[in-house]
Amino acid sequence: MRIALLSYSTKPRGGVVHTLALAEALAAEGADVTVWSLGRGGDSGFFRPVDPAVAVRIVPFPEIEGEGVGPRILRSIEVLRAAFDPHGYDVVHAQDCISANAVERVVRTVHHIDHFTTPELAACHERAIRRPYAHVCVSAAVAGELREGWGVVAAVIPNGVDHDRFATAEPDPAWSGRFVLSVGGIEPRKGSLDLLEAHALLRETEPDVRLVIAGGQTLFDYRDYRTAWEKRAAELGVQPVVLGPVAHDALPALVAAADVFAFPSTKEGFGLAAMEALAAGVPVVTRDLPVLREVFGGAARFASDPAGLAARMREALADPDALREPGRALAASYNWGAAARSHLALYRDLLKQ
Repeated sequence: MRIALLSYSTKPRGGVVHTLALAEALAAEGADVTVWSLGRGGDSGFFRPVDPAVAVRIVPFPEIEGEGVGPRILRSIEVLRAAFDPHGYDVVHAQDCISANAVERVVRTVHHIDHFTTPELAACHERAIRRPYAHVCVSAAVAGELREGWGVVAAVIPNGVDHDRFATAEPDPAWSGRFVLSVGGIEPRKGSLDLLEAHALLRETEPDVRLVIAGGQTLFDYRDYRTAWEKRAAELGVQPVVLGPVAHDALPALVAAADVFAFPSTKEGFGLAAMEALAAGVPVVTRDLPVLREVFGGAARFASDPAGLAARMREALADPDALREPGRALAASYNWGAAARSHLALYRDLLKQ
């Protein structure tokens, strides 16, 4: 079976991590897989090496100074559409709304439902739900949103987790002292302002605990939100450590060194970064969302607001072993081989139609 997996970016975002891991697992099952992506900012490859069994096609996408989000979305679609040749593939599977808009006949994974205000992006999101002939979701909660909002029935295929990579990681010795880690950068969907408020409340009783934020590669312009976040940090008298993107090989050791992993996202499809933290044996505190209740069950601590997040982080610091084994077991139960086999079964059913 010849499969094309399409991504909008080569950067280390959750959907891109998913795309590469799925591609490699599909290839391990005997499929002929090619991953297509836009190469933003001069990128000629992905953020990490890709198994040679997977073919990679990077479409150059040069930056245009001063280009707004809307025009950039439209140009992204057109550039990928012009470069991609669907002929010869049995299945074309898009992992985001941009790549789903670039191809006429496509399977789409909807990782989570967004609500955009930029007109071009809102239209891209809507078309990428309505036009695909088949849909996949990584959780039943998101599949339920699709069914209720659009009448779309999606196959539910959970993510895998690179369990061993995190479970065997040794904590980075450069990180001494206690800290709470968040991965995903500073942006509205990641609940960064709530995390800042929670950190300030936590420090009232745990003044030595730092907040460390990693990641943040994104297509969108969150400068205004970042400015508001920095202003609020100054008002609260806290100084989080903002690392920006962390190298692929360095991430497991950073995660393993954390005392708590904070995951206060307002929208998620699965929560892969938090599941990797569980694999590393790090307690997870997450926002109380239906999708995260579904995925993490009794292996994480849940809260709905900054005060609750602070309280749950305080509990995790006081008793880090309480959920460690359930967390490790849960993370080990998700694997990319199973995800790939479920995708292949779906593809075979679609090809019979």
